[in-house]
Amino acid sequence: MNIVRWNAFPFGRREIDQVFDRYVRPVPGSFIADGHDWRPLVDIRETDDAYNVDLELPAIDPKDVSITFKDGVLSVAGERRSANEDESGRVHRSERRYGRFTRSFRLPEDADADAIRATAKDGVITIAIAKSEKATAREIEVELA
Repeated sequence: MNIVRWNAFPFGRREIDQVFDRYVRPVPGSFIADGHDWRPLVDIRETDDAYNVDLELPAIDPKDVSITFKDGVLSVAGERRSANEDESGRVHRSERRYGRFTRSFRLPEDADADAIRATAKDGVITIAIAKSEKATAREIEVELA
């Protein structure tokens, strides 16, 4: 009879971290592994002619948000500063996240780098990335010879 050591986690630490990152929200006050303090929530939608990225950025002035597109990667970065800079008094509960953030997304090859625009409304920044015309589907008529 062979004795085999039982391993409750036959996969590596990275896989466990990915499960926790995906399904368990970080505890307020904890830091995200990439050195940033929090991540804004995002929705990414695709239409026939564009990709739309919506980021929830309440209490952040859109002028303080940096959006870049380089080598097929769209990056959004900024910082949310605490509204309560006054340290007098006692804080009984603090659940809002403050500090630097960044989100990066690799876009498909049909994203048109020259046709990206961003708008802000009600604490949501919407980034519209048009698809290049050469990538859009078109009907080809068969000619009679």
